[in-house]
Amino acid sequence: MTLPAPAPPAADALVVGCGYLGRRVAARWVAAGRRVAAVTRRNTAELRALGVEPVIADVTDPASLTAVPRAAVVLYAVGMDRAAGHTMRDVYVGGLRNVLAALPAASRFVYVSSTSVYGQTDGGFVDEASPTEPTEEAGRVVLDAERLLHARQRDAIVLRLAGLYGPDRLLRKQPILRGEPLVGDADRWLNLVHVEDAADAVVAAVDRADLGATYTIADDGPTRRRTFYTLLAELLNAPPAAFDERPEPDVPNRRILNKRARAEIGWAPRFPSFREGLPAAVRESRP
Repeated sequence: MTLPAPAPPAADALVVGCGYLGRRVAARWVAAGRRVAAVTRRNTAELRALGVEPVIADVTDPASLTAVPRAAVVLYAVGMDRAAGHTMRDVYVGGLRNVLAALPAASRFVYVSSTSVYGQTDGGFVDEASPTEPTEEAGRVVLDAERLLHARQRDAIVLRLAGLYGPDRLLRKQPILRGEPLVGDADRWLNLVHVEDAADAVVAAVDRADLGATYTIADDGPTRRRTFYTLLAELLNAPPAAFDERPEPDVPNRRILNKRARAEIGWAPRFPSFREGLPAAVRESRP
């Protein structure tokens, strides 16, 4: 008789996708005294240095997920690695399906989604009650992943993040440094959140969010692309930002509101806008 393989040891918290955002959340949980494990395909030494137990697995490979430990709290923050050769749907929908099948239900499951699920193009304000009708394929994939999640674990908490930036993640840095014109309407709205504020939002959601709730996570000040990239060029000592302003009739253009996250989970961005966050991000970025 073949005995079943023993279950992987439990952790207090599990991070699936311990990358740019996930590492910062994991570090916060370790500092708070939690036992944290993280699913990763590499960078095991870096995670151990943070006090995190790495688990080698790939969300697109169901067989590799048998070693993933059970945990009361799960953060799912898997991003797209184009070098891996998978489609966005393979990773966001298929990967999530594989993880949900492999793990027992967590008491707190926080899923990092994106404001790309909103397709509004009129520059108006958008919040959690706004229609989700994405016009771009990336937004449709993310929305399909949210629907899969709610079908499998209805009490999961969803955080729809605006554009993530911070140290070593400066939007359009290389074209700006080269003085290349940025394609698109310079007066279209940008919605942003600093990575440290996003990590704070995850921790707050785990501690205080209602089960099944959805929150839009953005800073307090949507900005025009022209304003953002003008400041970025100045901070980088690059040529002035230039734009190739082609018409973009179907490109999303909206202003994301964060009022629900502020009111319900007590989250407030330490960088209220890019004017505070971008200089800090440039200073802390590697040359």
